[in-house]
Amino acid sequence: MTDEEYGLLEPDAVSGVGDEWEEIDVSDTEADRIARRRDREFDEFRKRIKDADQFKVEASVFDDATYGAIYRLVQHGHIEAFGGPISTGKEANVFTALSADGEVAVKIYRISASDFRDMSEYLQGDPRFRNLKQSNKKSIVLAWTKKEFANLERAQRAGVRVPEPIAVERNVLVMEYIGAEGGRAKRLNEVHVENPEVAYEVLREYMRRLHGAGIVHGDLSEYNVVVHEGQLVVLDMGQAVTVHHPRSDEFLARDCENVAAFFARQGVEVTGEELEAFVREESET
Repeated sequence: MTDEEYGLLEPDAVSGVGDEWEEIDVSDTEADRIARRRDREFDEFRKRIKDADQFKVEASVFDDATYGAIYRLVQHGHIEAFGGPISTGKEANVFTALSADGEVAVKIYRISASDFRDMSEYLQGDPRFRNLKQSNKKSIVLAWTKKEFANLERAQRAGVRVPEPIAVERNVLVMEYIGAEGGRAKRLNEVHVENPEVAYEVLREYMRRLHGAGIVHGDLSEYNVVVHEGQLVVLDMGQAVTVHHPRSDEFLARDCENVAAFFARQGVEVTGEELEAFVREESET
């Protein structure tokens, strides 16, 4: 890998950041209404999805409104055909899919997610979800999905390389697929980093831009940063919180410790405290 790799996005790509105080709506959507109506066309669509090979194991955890969300995304051209699974986790499954514009990734959060209480610690205290009922599992998962979409939008506006958010419907998120014909892009922990100093400088700048845009990733490490076409791409923005979150300082310190520890193992002289000072520098001056 050459020094030209891991290139930062151009600063003039930044067109301003979002309003971290703007409340995010988690009320019922058209997908919920479609599920309640249950006409013949929707029932046939639902059966085709349930019978598809890649959904046979997971189908039992999707409620009718999830199928309604997929149905809506198909109607709007965001999904034309599903491919295979990219990853399967406790909270969400990610699939490749084809859209009118090419290949995309479709992330489907499970309403029955067993770890929804862990999600609530990132939502509780976030001013965008001040009216959210923390005891309602469905509301938690729907809020998390919309939160990830909003975080991706803000990160992109701040000049941070993340998967481009395309559409969100209920608990289904459509975004840019970060990969190639050979499969998904490799995580930092899966590749040999030939220029760790350059990679570190790029990632720390992205962390500073995120903080300047008013958000903290909250779970940043070598496991959710991938190398794609000579760039570092930050993934998994669902748990990212605003800087006004009561635990944002704790989450930022943890991110910095994780990132610094990884690059220290690659031979870069850095500590978590030094990285945190750099991340905070621009937004506090």
